[in-house]
Amino acid sequence: MSTGFQIAIDCADPHRLAEFWAAAVGYEIEHHDDRIRSIIEAGFASEDDVMEHGGHLVWRTAAAASDPGGTRPRLLFQQVPEEKTVKNRVHLDLRVGDERRQAEVERLESLGATRLWDGSQGPQTWVTMADPEGNEFCVA
Repeated sequence: MSTGFQIAIDCADPHRLAEFWAAAVGYEIEHHDDRIRSIIEAGFASEDDVMEHGGHLVWRTAAAASDPGGTRPRLLFQQVPEEKTVKNRVHLDLRVGDERRQAEVERLESLGATRLWDGSQGPQTWVTMADPEGNEFCVA
């Protein structure tokens, strides 16, 4: 039996980061307007827990993006009070191949990413970047 998982990312602005990563990896932002309304109506959450974003009712402190094909892990972005202070201990590697790397780096920069440095180890090369909140990731 396999174990399903999602990748949870702490952040300051979950909706902005979900939009960045959805565009970066071809995911869709999850919308749960009806479910959120039913949770509020049942008394498990209040209007203070939600807000309007992009024409949808969303949780104020969380957002998610998922693979439209349903084969890759869900990305959950959750608001935390503290700022990022050190290098990530875990990061995502986007594998696009040598021939597409430069174009992909430029596309990600246009979405709000920052190029940090170029790396190599033996025959492997990559570009280390940061998302709009400074979380490192690589494009290989």
